[in-house]
Amino acid sequence: MTSYAAACRPGSAPTAEQRLAVHEPSDDELMDRIQRGDDQAFASLLQRHLDAVHGYLRRLTGSAADAEDLAQDTFLRVWQKAATYQPGKVRVSTWVHRIAHNLAMDMFRRRGLEQVAGAQPELDSLALREAAGPDVHEQAEAGVRLLRALSALPEPQRSAVLLCQVQGFSNREAALIMAVSVRAVESLIARGRRALKRTVLGDES
Repeated sequence: MTSYAAACRPGSAPTAEQRLAVHEPSDDELMDRIQRGDDQAFASLLQRHLDAVHGYLRRLTGSAADAEDLAQDTFLRVWQKAATYQPGKVRVSTWVHRIAHNLAMDMFRRRGLEQVAGAQPELDSLALREAAGPDVHEQAEAGVRLLRALSALPEPQRSAVLLCQVQGFSNREAALIMAVSVRAVESLIARGRRALKRTVLGDES
């Protein structure tokens, strides 16, 4: 378990250059091998998706410690529940994010949603890592404002905005991850974006 925990830390994914250097199996190919107990395929899938899952969980929970614990639990579930994955129904990344999302929702319910809504995220290293460009300080401050505004959104709006605007999922995929309708996702995103606009830009329109 120690080696598994060490592997489940963000930043371990191979670079684009490393991926181009060798032919890599698709996610579905890796899942097929994982279903047959191939732990090397599991390690490859973990490296491929860990950073994205951890980033989603950190922005969703506002806590680096919670995100790391939930990411570890997510990939443990991926290994344990690999047989339930059905290729062709959803992408592997969608399936993995749904596991991560459900674990986060379970944590929120245990703690009480009122303790999570409006919680201030840990902004230091996250904001600095995401700040880039000629004016690092200005962009870092903008990143901090955005993360605080995100943390203040009701959880469903925060999840929908993160999944579609940050993680890059379609509205349909976000609906599958959140177990809601596509129309609900569209409404949540619209309300979330209006709230972010008011908070970050001071736009009351």
